[in-house]
Amino acid sequence: MVAAELSELPNELVYRTPALSARIQKSPLRVSYYRGNELLLAEEKGGYAFETMRGFRFKLSDGEKLIGGGERVLGMDRRGHKLALYNKPHYGYTTESEQMYFSMPMVMSSRKYLLLFDNSASGTLDIGKTEKDILEFQAVGGRTGYLVFAAPSYPQLIHEYVKVTGTQPLPPRWAFGNYASRFGYRTEAEVRATVQKFIDLAIPLDALVIDLYWFGKDIQGHMGKLDWDRVAFPTPEKMLADLSAQGVNTILVTEPFILTTSTRWKEAVDAKVLALDLAGRPKTFDFYFGNTGLIDVFKPEAAQWFWGIYAGLMRQGVAGWWGDLGEPEVHPADTVHVNGIADEVHNAYGHTWAKLLYENHLKTYPERRPFIMMRAGAPGSQRYGMIPWTGDVDRSWGGLKPQVELALQMSLLGMGYTHSDLGGFAGGKRFDRELYLRWLQYGVFQPVFRPHAQDHIASEPVFHDKTTIELARKAIQLRYRLLPYLYTLAYQNSATGMPLMRPLFFGDESDASLIDRSDAYYWGDAFLVRPITDKRVKRIELALPKGVWFDFFDGSRFEGGQTVEIKTKPDSIPVLARAGAFVPMIPQIQNTTQYSTAKLQLHYWADASVSQSSGQMYDDDGATRTAIASGAHELLSFASTQKDGVLGIELRRAGGEYRGKPVQREIELIMHGWTLAPGSVSAGGETLSVTTDRKAWDGGAAPAWYDGERKQLRARFVWAGEAAKVVLR
Repeated sequence: MVAAELSELPNELVYRTPALSARIQKSPLRVSYYRGNELLLAEEKGGYAFETMRGFRFKLSDGEKLIGGGERVLGMDRRGHKLALYNKPHYGYTTESEQMYFSMPMVMSSRKYLLLFDNSASGTLDIGKTEKDILEFQAVGGRTGYLVFAAPSYPQLIHEYVKVTGTQPLPPRWAFGNYASRFGYRTEAEVRATVQKFIDLAIPLDALVIDLYWFGKDIQGHMGKLDWDRVAFPTPEKMLADLSAQGVNTILVTEPFILTTSTRWKEAVDAKVLALDLAGRPKTFDFYFGNTGLIDVFKPEAAQWFWGIYAGLMRQGVAGWWGDLGEPEVHPADTVHVNGIADEVHNAYGHTWAKLLYENHLKTYPERRPFIMMRAGAPGSQRYGMIPWTGDVDRSWGGLKPQVELALQMSLLGMGYTHSDLGGFAGGKRFDRELYLRWLQYGVFQPVFRPHAQDHIASEPVFHDKTTIELARKAIQLRYRLLPYLYTLAYQNSATGMPLMRPLFFGDESDASLIDRSDAYYWGDAFLVRPITDKRVKRIELALPKGVWFDFFDGSRFEGGQTVEIKTKPDSIPVLARAGAFVPMIPQIQNTTQYSTAKLQLHYWADASVSQSSGQMYDDDGATRTAIASGAHELLSFASTQKDGVLGIELRRAGGEYRGKPVQREIELIMHGWTLAPGSVSAGGETLSVTTDRKAWDGGAAPAWYDGERKQLRARFVWAGEAAKVVLR
């Protein structure tokens, strides 16, 4: 419980906590917020509420930068824009978008506060557009309230936010693997053949997404059937079981629309699960897919009816859900829901849909982690396990360019798994190999790796030429080898809200100009990633953060705090590792059913500038929902100290029992940046002989090998579990 006190003065009330205080002016009523004696944020004239409009006005400081508003392509600093707060699709967007699938009535300030308006109604967020020094929120209905968060650092600010709005549950480990996904697979035979092609070509695969053809052979006329087309998919139960046996999890698309031509229309009407019109009848309207009604997910009886369909499909073997069109894509203003008219509840629809899936999943499968991918939600949707994506992006370089901005904006506001359709979704006249591969190479370092597109150009690498297949395989295999590092980032996100993708201003919070940059980003605390978003680029310039950085692929060393030129390569994008970073990796696998950390490569980037550093690795069975809370997991910790030419690496492990926990681990410690052949190497007190002969190392004749050309030392040893130390002299 937070200690707080309230004091009254003649003209104001003062509410104080150890971190913040609120000064409440009595007349006219308005509130100002202070960190110590520093004014953070102040209402200009307090809140207002009229019959059809309510809102707040706040003063903005000179030079203050503001992130927020949700998915938009406007640049990182949203100051100077007036944003519509209405979740709305933007098909085929590229380098500009004022309104998209997932709006957020909130901002994060360069002054390290976060302001959330607790209202899901349709409205606007005017961030100094109409009046340059005024932030104004307006909504057509809903609550007249807001929350203020403040902290001394941005990571702590996010942590304070998710403590209130909810942390993201840890997804199943398979969710971090590769997906086969397109619009869409039309038959069971096509699904089976696609999976087999991945296996034949040794391209890792963990999931397959089936779009709307699973319930009808045509795009139009069938939505809402939510049952298999037994002509195209004659044995779906067996198909699901066979795919599972191959290590592939099946995800089905579902939508909240029930067409009047659907075989389930009468059932939905009789069950009274549809939103109504003003006369109290099921509301019907036309949109692209046909004449339709909309499930009233806010109605408890409708939620249970909807869940009953999901539950039946899960009993057949469906592993996860893709909730599409859930803005809702079309939502007439005169649609009546159990809790309000359309514009009053629109932005809460996707959030509530995710909630009904998540909460019912937990009741039915309490130990199984849900998978819920949706493109629309609201602040706090992360607590229901929502995995958002950035919608129907154009299949072009212009579509690739804004993806880092979109992911960072959403991640900073709690939605840490925001990702893009790799390769682009919409349009495209012909296959662009370079664009496709650059998008996949970026995807290695985004939270979810899911190529997806309209099917006139294949989204899966297995259907392209030999060069594309080889380079895509290399990227996907790297994704899988890095899974221990990625899974640890996911654990950290679940524990603290820390994003997996992190903006450059996290590296130097005193430099507000970094807020504007989205050309590069941190992938966890070890990597700096610079996507390539233009065609035929031979070299790129990158302004490096302070410190020392190493090229992840060739080991080149760079002094930070300067702009460097990096030659591009066809098989990778620029990725730099921070001096002092630890990165755990595993041998190559075909899917996560083979995942094990019993054999572990531990990479460390050594440099004289780093006297000490630390890292960690999280491990569990990859599936149990309660693994973190119950202690059924392990945390491995790594620490380095370097002084007078002696480098020590200490390894510790702590935690409970879980399925697949290694009794001991075969460790290959890879020291990058070690410039001189070591005089001696010891592991756990045992001296290891060191060779400079690669053949002797490969043949197992020596447990340690120094590669002078790559400035790299490799040492093999068995780690039984007790605290162990490796020392290089």
